[in-house]
Amino acid sequence: MTVRTGDELPPLRIPITRTLIVAGALASRDYQDVHHDAEAAKEKGSPDIFMNILTTNGLVGRYITDHFGPRARLRKVAIRLGAPNYPGDEMVLTGQVTSVAEGTAEVAVIGKNGIGHHVTGTVTVRLPSDAPGTGDAPRTTPITTTPITTTPDTPR
Repeated sequence: MTVRTGDELPPLRIPITRTLIVAGALASRDYQDVHHDAEAAKEKGSPDIFMNILTTNGLVGRYITDHFGPRARLRKVAIRLGAPNYPGDEMVLTGQVTSVAEGTAEVAVIGKNGIGHHVTGTVTVRLPSDAPGTGDAPRTTPITTTPITTTPDTPR
């Protein structure tokens, strides 16, 4: 696989279902009621339950590894939430390679839904060794973590 700055990743369309929202919240141990209880979400000013950031983070990671392959390694994921993902909508993830150096690529990612941009950010990925000029990172290489910036749980 040849990876070049400017390459665009194909879009990934994700239907936003109640099951996806609730399952993602449970899987990430986020028991806030706004992610599973429609009445509680409405009491807090939201029209319905909405997706949590950890589910979004996982979907962004899936988008990158689906494109670069299962041997690609996420090194840094820095995302910011915007418009909530509500049930019945669809999020379309798109990405563009912004840099490639020494077997690592940086990808700008945007996830849009019917309201606007749900997620924006960048992902740094170690490319698999079958990409020209790359080699797998040593297993001892730590993953860089960046604090995740979020908007308040109740949409504005």
